[in-house]
Amino acid sequence: ILCKNDYIRLYGLSGACSACGQSIPASEMVMRAQGSVYHLKCFTCSTCRNRLVPGDRFHYINGTIFCEHDRPGGGLLGGHATPLQASSMMSDQKVC
Repeated sequence: ILCKNDYIRLYGLSGACSACGQSIPASEMVMRAQGSVYHLKCFTCSTCRNRLVPGDRFHYINGTIFCEHDRPGGGLLGGHATPLQASSMMSDQKVC
């Protein structure tokens, strides 16, 4: 059982998954990105739908999750991801 402050800290104000909108039980593990909370099964790349797991790099752009391979503007050059310019709208992160 969590107090109200701890529940909000862990699951956000709504207690709902940012992807599917369904409620998240207090006992369930979650994934987080920039203040948004997700069911483990819902923390997926918006392009390829692959589930991201701890250790995976991802990009969180305007509330949308992309895997390292599918990030917008991230085409491949010689097998390497093209560099992106940093901006306040893009965030390169690692799932921990």
